[in-house]
Amino acid sequence: MISLPRALFISHGGGPLPLLGDPGHQEMVSCLQEIASNIPRPDAVLVVSAHWEAPVPAITACDRPPLIYDYYGFPPESYDIAYPCAGEPSLAQEVYRLLGEDGIEARLDEARGFDHGVFVPLKIMYPQAAIPCVQLSLVDSLDPAFHIQVGIALQSLASRNVLVIGSGFSFHNMEAFFAPENAESDRLNAAFESWLQAVCTDTELPESERRAKLIHWADAPGARFCHPREEHLLPLHVCYGVAQAPCTEQYEVTIMNKKSSMYLW
Repeated sequence: MISLPRALFISHGGGPLPLLGDPGHQEMVSCLQEIASNIPRPDAVLVVSAHWEAPVPAITACDRPPLIYDYYGFPPESYDIAYPCAGEPSLAQEVYRLLGEDGIEARLDEARGFDHGVFVPLKIMYPQAAIPCVQLSLVDSLDPAFHIQVGIALQSLASRNVLVIGSGFSFHNMEAFFAPENAESDRLNAAFESWLQAVCTDTELPESERRAKLIHWADAPGARFCHPREEHLLPLHVCYGVAQAPCTEQYEVTIMNKKSSMYLW
């Protein structure tokens, strides 16, 4: 029997566009559907979304989290999207316990719902909304080493058949998405993607070096062009912390005319 992967970092695209048939998201949608069809079904998912930051890791802990339509200027149907999956309070408690045992202060949030970094990709991957979900925030310090440590604290979740999903974007420069295409933009996009793929996939790289590279990601070629602010990259750091190994599968996709990638551990 194929075991459930430990973690999956995804590039979740622009707002609700992947659910609206946008041509610039076709590769992303197909990729997520393929991943979901090729891995065992998890009993629950823990999603670390780039769209929730808090002073300490915060964990959704209600039975039926509402959806948060945290995007603006989209068609009316964007605000009628439904994804009625259940929460999983027992999993929320387990995440809280694991973080605490590793010395990481956290809090349970019984009011907050799921933002689009959660419900958009899950609706693509698991459209029946039958798998319970818990969301975990980033920490607003945006410290990459800390987010790796969060993942390390959660590594035992794999034994509960829980899939940790880091929902971010390997390219997230909003101005560049809407600027005219130019050679320099393409060069910087390709340079950072090449670096990230090498770091995540190189089986010869010692884990101490892989971790150091991810902590100092801003030194990579094209890093600050691709990520003027790093919140969409940090879910990858949590996923790496869970696995502490090279990824087993990588996926290259073009989203809104930008090279992007996803990683499965």
